[in-house]
Amino acid sequence: MTHRTTPHSTLQAVLFDMDGTLVDTERLWWEAVEQVADGLGRRLTGADQPEVLGRPVEYTADWLGGVTGAGAEEIAAELHREFADRVRTGIVPRPGALRLLGELAREGVPTALVTASPRAVADTVLAALGAGHFAVSVTADDTEDTKPAPDPYLAACRALGVEPAACVAVEDTETGVTSAEAAGCAVLAVPSLAPIAPAAGRTVLASLEEVTPARLRAMIAPCELRVMSWNLWYGGTKVDDHREKQLKVIAETGADVVGLQETYGNSARELAEALGWHHHRAGENLGVISRYPITARLGDPDVGFYGGTGVRIRVDGGQEVDVWSAHLDYTPYGPYEARFDGVPAAGLVAHEAGRLEQMRSILRQIADSTVDATPVVLVGDFNAPSHLDWPGVEWPVTKAAEDAGLRDSYREVHPDAVRDPGHTWSPVHVEHEDGSGRPEPQDRIDFVLHNGKGLRVIDSRTVVTGTPRPWPDVAGNDWPSDHAAVITTFTLR
Repeated sequence: MTHRTTPHSTLQAVLFDMDGTLVDTERLWWEAVEQVADGLGRRLTGADQPEVLGRPVEYTADWLGGVTGAGAEEIAAELHREFADRVRTGIVPRPGALRLLGELAREGVPTALVTASPRAVADTVLAALGAGHFAVSVTADDTEDTKPAPDPYLAACRALGVEPAACVAVEDTETGVTSAEAAGCAVLAVPSLAPIAPAAGRTVLASLEEVTPARLRAMIAPCELRVMSWNLWYGGTKVDDHREKQLKVIAETGADVVGLQETYGNSARELAEALGWHHHRAGENLGVISRYPITARLGDPDVGFYGGTGVRIRVDGGQEVDVWSAHLDYTPYGPYEARFDGVPAAGLVAHEAGRLEQMRSILRQIADSTVDATPVVLVGDFNAPSHLDWPGVEWPVTKAAEDAGLRDSYREVHPDAVRDPGHTWSPVHVEHEDGSGRPEPQDRIDFVLHNGKGLRVIDSRTVVTGTPRPWPDVAGNDWPSDHAAVITTFTLR
């Protein structure tokens, strides 16, 4: 399967900050402020960076005047002189900057210069870089409010006739990032002096040398990520030719990542090798396979039969996503207790204590391993119904996941549990296995949950291929499991 993107939007323009992003002037600006501050008896430290980096001259002059008692106008004039002297003699393009500007020009992508520096400084830099690289330039002199307000980026978009949401802004400071994000642009942050944290809709890279027009386009056209949860049922061994049938299901669904339960040892490795994918195995029961590279393995690699395991994958465009697979204990099984034993709601909830602790342990592992703003998907066979499906029973396992900030992707798409029950247990168990002839309770016990950070659900469904014959006559089934799978399609920006 090839990588898919949604026909959402194309890259209309790239908007570049100047100081510290295209040219190595952020350090020159810091040195200029240091020089002026020293003359006023104030030695700058790293704690002063938010008042200096990415700020217009007038802002820093006002701040420095406030801490030293000197006049802001005089400070501003001195800052202009010190900085201009350094720009004229020491301007150096950032690594990869000229190459990227040239590639964007060859591919017909408009660019703009958006800076908090005054016009006089910007024109000096433009002359050094080549003003023909930019269709538009916006400086501190051109808008009433400059960064961190959104005005400069909005002005650049208006001048180019483009939508902010279809543009990537390239910045090197928190101040500039705040401005671009407030305008509605996707942001590529390439920090110069102070670090910048990743966030939804924001990519952080060490250098422009890593950046191509294709990578910038990927930030605008969201990647589709299709995640499946699948209990393989003793690795699939109850069904003839199970491995071939499993591979056929994965190929036909177009899944990108599959969280597996009941892997029966080597299922994750064998499936991944047959697909040419990447895989992770944890214990004898859990695994994840992915068409995208696995950059980290999360959780306990020696997890027992029940528990959770995770991987971090890197999708097209460089975005990383954490995908966890969980399998919780099947006893006692709440729907049996409710249907066959008449256990009331309070008792059903109380009997979930073991599974609830397993879920809480998995949620703690997720919280401990998750980097800020990383999209997280948790899939699995919880062996418990959802509190969203049963009026009057607050099933605690799914409620704990919800309280931890995870959303149920299937119920986002199908909010009516009566009209769209989404049963995953069981396509092969029609009658209870005890031979009593009692109907097997059907329920939704397999899930694809997510934390919503950079993820948007566009589809979620249960999957069963063919018309499975009921237990025990299952060997010839096309469907090699006793669970339905759940597959959710996300867009990922």
